[in-house]
Amino acid sequence: MLSLAMAGMACVPSLAQAQAAIPLTVDAAVARALRVHPEIRAAHNEVAAQDGALRQAGLLPNPELELLREGAGEPNRSSTVQLNIPLEFGGKRAARIRAAEREQRVASLDAGAVRARIRGETIAAFYEVVAATERSRLAGEIAAIAAKASEAAGKRVLAGKLSPVEETRARVAQAGVRIEAVQAERELTRARARLAALVGADPHEIALASPSPIAPPPVASLPALLAQLERAPELARARAQVEQRQAVVELERARRMPDVTVALGSKREVGHRQAVVGLSLPLPLFNRNQGALLESLRRTDKARDERDAAALRLRAELADAHARMAAALDEAALIANEMLPGAETAYQAASRGFELGKFSFLEVLDAQRTLFQSKNQYLLAVAESYRAAAEIDRLVAATGPVGGTTQAQEQE
Repeated sequence: MLSLAMAGMACVPSLAQAQAAIPLTVDAAVARALRVHPEIRAAHNEVAAQDGALRQAGLLPNPELELLREGAGEPNRSSTVQLNIPLEFGGKRAARIRAAEREQRVASLDAGAVRARIRGETIAAFYEVVAATERSRLAGEIAAIAAKASEAAGKRVLAGKLSPVEETRARVAQAGVRIEAVQAERELTRARARLAALVGADPHEIALASPSPIAPPPVASLPALLAQLERAPELARARAQVEQRQAVVELERARRMPDVTVALGSKREVGHRQAVVGLSLPLPLFNRNQGALLESLRRTDKARDERDAAALRLRAELADAHARMAAALDEAALIANEMLPGAETAYQAASRGFELGKFSFLEVLDAQRTLFQSKNQYLLAVAESYRAAAEIDRLVAATGPVGGTTQAQEQE
C-alpha cells in the first residue's frame, strides 16, 4: 500500500542565506507567510491608519481669530479684535468618534480575513509541493523501470526470443513514461514557485526534508463547521460594515443640526473701548443635509444585503469544500484498499510470468502502467483532500496547528 508523505517538512532558506536551508513544517510555513506577506502588512497598515482617523474624529473645531481695522485717519480710526468659537450641536463629535471606531473595526476584520486567506493558500501550496514531489519521485521510478524493460526487450530481440515489434512498442511506452516524468517535474517546479511566493523565498530553495507519513486530514461534520463559520472574519466583517454604516447614518442625522459660532472680542475707537459679543447661526432653509442622510440610509441597506449575500456564499462554499474533501478521501481509501493491492499483485504476476514465458511483454507494460496510474490517482485524490481542507481552514479562519495526525500520534 502506498504511503504518502504529507506531513513533510519543506526546506525554505531565508533570502539572506541562499545556501543555508531552513526546514519548515507546514505550521512554520504558515507562520512565515503571515509574517512576511505584503498583503498582510498592507492590511495592518490600514488598521494603523484608522488610529489616526479615530484621533482626528475626536478633535474639536479650531477657534478663529479675526482682526478688523476701519478708517485711515486718527479721528475715525477703529480696530476690532474678535475670537470666533464654533460650537458643535447635535452630538456631532460623539457620532464622528463612533463612526471612526466602527471603521477601525472593519479594517481590523479586513486584516483578519486577509490573514485567513493567506493561511489557507499557504497550507494548500505546501501540500501541493509535497504531493508534486511524491508524484515526481514516482514518475522517476516508473521511468527507470521502463528504461530497464526496454533494454531487456532489446536484448531479447537480439537473442531471437522477442519480436522487433515488441521492442518498438516497449520504446514507445518508455517515451510516454519519460514525458509523464517531465510533466511531473514541471508541476513540482510550479508548486514550488507558488509556495515560494507566499513565504517570501526563492523557488529553488523550496524542497522537502525527511517527510514523515501522516493520515489523511480528518473530516469534521458540516454542522460543526457551519457553527464555526459564524465566527469567520469575512462574515464578521460584513456585520461590522453594517454597524459602521449605521454609525454614519447617525452622524449624518447629527449634521442636520446647525452649529453655532460665538464671537467674543474688543473694539477700540478713539477715546474708548467696548466689548463685542456676537452669535452666528446658519438658517437651514435649503441644505438640511437631507441628501447625505438619504445616501447613508441606502448604503446601510446595501451593507445589510451584502452581509446576507456573504453568509449565503460562505455557507455554499463551505458545503462544497466539505463535499469535495469527503469525496476525495473516499476515493483515496478505495484506491488504497482495492486498486493499489490489485495493481501491485497484477504487475508482480505479469513480471514473473514474463520471465517464465507465460505472458507477453505488452502485458507486463500494461500492468506496469496500470500500477503507475493507480498510484498517481491516489496521490491526486489525497492532494485534492488537502486542497479542500485548506479551503475549509480559510473559510472558518482556523488558528490552531495545521495538518493531520501522524501515524505515531494515532498509535499513542
